[in-house]
Amino acid sequence: MLVAENLVKTFPGVRALDGATLTLQPGTVHALLGENGAGKSTLVKLLTGVYRPDGGRITLDGGELHLGGPLDAQRAGIGVVHQERNLIPAFSVAENIVLHHLPGRAGWLDRARMRAEARRCLDLLEVDLDPDTPVARLSVAQGQLVEIAKALSLDNKVLLLDEPTASLTGDEADRLYTVVRRLRDSGHAVVLVSHKLEEVFAVADTVTVLRDGRSVAEAEPLAGFTQGQIVDLMVGRAFASIELAERTVGEQAPPALRLDGVSTALGHRDVSLAVRPGEILGLYGLVGAGRSELAKAVLGLERITAGTVEVHGEPARIRNVGEALRRHRIGYVTEDRKDEGLFLEQPVTRNIAVTVWRRLARAGLVPDRRERALAETYVERLGIRVSSPRQLAGQLSGGNQQKVSLAKWLAADCDILIVDEPTVGIDVRTKAAFHELIAGLAAQGLALLLISSDLPEVVVLADRIAVMSDLRVVGELDNDHDYPRMSQQIIRLVHAETHVEGRVSAA
Repeated sequence: MLVAENLVKTFPGVRALDGATLTLQPGTVHALLGENGAGKSTLVKLLTGVYRPDGGRITLDGGELHLGGPLDAQRAGIGVVHQERNLIPAFSVAENIVLHHLPGRAGWLDRARMRAEARRCLDLLEVDLDPDTPVARLSVAQGQLVEIAKALSLDNKVLLLDEPTASLTGDEADRLYTVVRRLRDSGHAVVLVSHKLEEVFAVADTVTVLRDGRSVAEAEPLAGFTQGQIVDLMVGRAFASIELAERTVGEQAPPALRLDGVSTALGHRDVSLAVRPGEILGLYGLVGAGRSELAKAVLGLERITAGTVEVHGEPARIRNVGEALRRHRIGYVTEDRKDEGLFLEQPVTRNIAVTVWRRLARAGLVPDRRERALAETYVERLGIRVSSPRQLAGQLSGGNQQKVSLAKWLAADCDILIVDEPTVGIDVRTKAAFHELIAGLAAQGLALLLISSDLPEVVVLADRIAVMSDLRVVGELDNDHDYPRMSQQIIRLVHAETHVEGRVSAA
């Protein structure tokens, strides 16, 4: 159906694609895999007209395809869900879903048909959202589901999904992949870009692996590989798992951060939890449970209406993120790196140094050489792939952007770190390195609140796990790191009212 041959794409100082090839057959789910920076998202953007190739060619149904922009790709029947959201915040859910094929006649918009079409696409994903809700009010995960519904509304012959479940829970991912299998069975070609190999092996038929901008496996049957072999192809050598730092948490140590009976203007009710120095407290729940919103309330971004927040035993009234950092040494790695975590049009140096400008300043100015020296330290420490530390953050791959977002808080030497979805869109090797880093920070005495929709990640890293549902904490578990047992207990808490135990195997 679609063939991309020997594609080349160069950016200043970086050859993102160097002869990559992708072949898609109708009626298949094709996995496109590789480490961060391997060229996956660049290839997706070439296939959807966001970029133009510097070399190679693309054919669709036997005819050569010349894409002048994303609209050309849509007209050709190529749809996409990009890793970063591309919704209009001021528009409603329905308006975003049907934006490229507005129903109506004679210049008049048929809003009833618009809402009905939006509802149809949301129902395919079993998403309970009011089509009239402004997108600006949605969480990151809800926005991702709207992106997917938008792509489904166009009924494309080729659908490219770039990290579609990065912000989704297991339930939501299962519903998405039910739709993906339905599309495959009706003759569509679906490309799945994902770092979640368990999901890839569950849904994909064939695979292409990119490494350093080149195809090292092309349209191979996925059944012929193990997960270990795929990882070896991605990294170019046998992959050794990373050992997490050993640490002990004193049960009698006073909490570094404590919430007691906290309620918020968003609807949180009587939330109590605590995290001690050297401890990782996992915060798990489904989309809409209120985990990220609770973290933002602690940081003064949402209003607390009752209860107390204590930092190292002292009451704290935090008004904003800057005050949280300067007065209480609390850092916050947001789940939304594009809109909240980075200055995309600023260089890596500035993004890493922004939290410590006061420390770096001389006579009221921040010397470039001091910014650069600091940034180079963390570029090396975290393995951030850049052409130079002066490269713009917006030019980096998603995984490298996430590393920069974390680096600025490490540079600030925080005592307490709230980490929200730390490995969204991260490849397996970088994910393991992030896990090693997070465990190492706890071993150094940091108190970490880990918010994650990745259940295995929570069980691997957390010492204790607090489960949220409907804007409240419904239970807390000591983690013995026995994944089958812990996942079963967590899922039971999440579905406490209905006792849904069938989710255990899927999780």
